[in-house]
Amino acid sequence: MAIKALTPADVKFIAIHCSASNPKMDIGVEEIDRWHRARGFVKIGYHYVIRRDGTLEMGRPTTEIGAHVEGYNSSSIGVCLVGGVDSSKLMKPEDNFTPAQFGSLTILLTGLTKLYPGAVVQGHRDFPNVAKACPSFDVKEWLKAKF
Repeated sequence: MAIKALTPADVKFIAIHCSASNPKMDIGVEEIDRWHRARGFVKIGYHYVIRRDGTLEMGRPTTEIGAHVEGYNSSSIGVCLVGGVDSSKLMKPEDNFTPAQFGSLTILLTGLTKLYPGAVVQGHRDFPNVAKACPSFDVKEWLKAKF
C-alpha cells in the first residue's frame, strides 16, 4: 500500500502528541512503530519522536502523510513526546516530560515553523472531536512561555 505525499504547502498544523507511556519507559521510534503496525498502520504514524533523554528520532518521512490525528493527517506533521501518563494502572494523564524533551521540542518547533510558515502548533487534544488528554499538557500555554 503506497503512502500519499505530503507537501510543505499542505501542512496547516503541527500536532504535539504523547506516547501515553509511563515515565519509566524508555521507548522510541522502534517500539512505537511496532505498536502502530499491531493496530494496522503501515508504519509509525508520527513524523518525529522525542525520547525521555531528549533524543530526537525520525518516524515517517515528512513527505508522507502521517497517521496521528483523524481527519487532519493530510494537513499536519506529528510530533510525539515519550511519556504522558503516570505509573499507576489507571494510566492517568500526567505532564511528566523531561527538561531535555522540552528543549528538543523547542529546537524542533523552531525549525518546523520555519519550514511550514503559518502552521498552527497545537496539542492533539486541541483538534475538534478529540476526547483525549494527549499530550497531557497545554501546548498553547507552553508556547506562550517559550516563543
